[in-house]
Amino acid sequence: MVAGGRSESILQTSRYLATWIIGGVVLGLSVVGFCLAYPERPLAIWGMRRKKKKGPVRVYMDGCFDMMHYGHCNALRQARALGDQLVVGVVSDAEITANKGPPVTPLHERMIMVSAVKWVDEVIPDAPYAITEDFMKKLFDEYNIDYIIHGDDPCLLPDGTDAYALAKKAGRYKQIKRTEGVSSTDIVDGGSGSGTRVSHFLPTSRRIVQFSNGKGPGQDARIVYIDGAFDLFHAGHVEILKLARGLGDFLLVGIHTDQTVSANRGAHRPIMNLHERSLSVLACRYVDEVIIGAPWEVSKDMITTFNISLVVHGTIAEDSDFQEEKRNPYDIPSSMGILKLLESPLDITTSTIIRRIVSNHEAYQKRNERKAESERRYYEDKSFVSGD
Repeated sequence: MVAGGRSESILQTSRYLATWIIGGVVLGLSVVGFCLAYPERPLAIWGMRRKKKKGPVRVYMDGCFDMMHYGHCNALRQARALGDQLVVGVVSDAEITANKGPPVTPLHERMIMVSAVKWVDEVIPDAPYAITEDFMKKLFDEYNIDYIIHGDDPCLLPDGTDAYALAKKAGRYKQIKRTEGVSSTDIVDGGSGSGTRVSHFLPTSRRIVQFSNGKGPGQDARIVYIDGAFDLFHAGHVEILKLARGLGDFLLVGIHTDQTVSANRGAHRPIMNLHERSLSVLACRYVDEVIIGAPWEVSKDMITTFNISLVVHGTIAEDSDFQEEKRNPYDIPSSMGILKLLESPLDITTSTIIRRIVSNHEAYQKRNERKAESERRYYEDKSFVSGD
């Protein structure tokens, strides 16, 4: 009886093994047949091949980041929240020109801007406008990217196709919500002088908290103060803020009101309103805190209240002739011996950016018309497919 029971057990085990072997062969042949029938599907295998790994989740987001504004910064903030490290690809000048028209800010300035955003961990220059198969493989294999991120607004190639189609097929695509109320197109129109820009941005305390650092200066911190309009936040602003931050432990930035900017720089300024300008400055990694609606003159009371150790101002600025004015806004810190003039690293002002926009206005108009037409075709195609 014992011998018979062993034979039965061996027979049953053999059947199980045979079933597993045959099943494995059938599965293997099915995969081979599937790959032969659908040669493009190895993209999906990349998605399948992603294993749970120890270490940080790395996410990738790319863009033109031309005339970088708080909407771009908010997109990067959301992307960073989907992982532990954010790698950002900055599209080359040539690729932008081919797909959208000439950029207002060249690549080296856009690299400065993106690198300065506090949610960005790494930057890749000269990224392609569309995610190609080769570039996607490079992201996965060389940069260890887990997911590719983009907003819920369409990013279309000149032929109307989706620039992220391959990433979606690979199963490694995640989407974030677009920030309403601002776009580079909108800013170009406002900066061209073709009309006064009307902001559609609705500021909330929640958004300000999301952009804030959430901590104040230490007890013995050396607090540096710099103020300005910071309109059309650009690489010149970033570089002077970086210099200022290096002079102390805590950088406090005063953002002038719309009325103050208009009074000192003309009726069509600022292009961006106070809260838009404040968010752009808050997103900069060199800034610790901002005063939203700072006074034009730096008073003794203000210096005492914020415990300011040093007041700085750049040599390249819209109001660089402040020392010749009857009402010098820096008289008090100057008399206290705490005013320092910083040599600006870049010869760029808001007026520089506006001149670029005006000189290329026709090209930008054509760019915006092409973008509008591509988006119209995209939504028409989606409507046709869905049967709406």
